[in-house]
Amino acid sequence: MRIALFVTCFNDLLFPEVGRAVVTLLGRLGHEVEFPEAQTCCGQIHFNTGYRDACVGLVRRFAQTFAGYDAVVTPSASCAGMVRHHHSTVAEESADRSLVGAVEEVARWSTS
Repeated sequence: MRIALFVTCFNDLLFPEVGRAVVTLLGRLGHEVEFPEAQTCCGQIHFNTGYRDACVGLVRRFAQTFAGYDAVVTPSASCAGMVRHHHSTVAEESADRSLVGAVEEVARWSTS
C-alpha cells in the first residue's frame, strides 16, 4: 500500500520522533511510506477560530498534495478529524465543486 504521511505542525515542532516512529511501524507492516514535501497546515486553527475563508487555500493544497495515495496517515487525531469532517464544510462553503470532489476523495483515505 502506498501511504502518504501527514506530519502536522505540532508533531513536527514538538514531537518529531513520533513521525519517525510512524514511518518505522508502517514500513515493518510492509507499506511504502512517502512524505509529500508540499504538505502544509490542514487549516484547523483557521477553521476553529472562524477564519474559514483563509482556510480554503489550505484545504485545496491538502487535497492536491495528498491526491492519488492509497491512504493518508497522520499521528494527530485532531488534524485527521479536521480533514475527515471539516474539509468538506470548507469546500462546500467555497462553492468550488471541483474542490468538493477532491476533498471527498482524500478524506475517504485519511486516518490517524
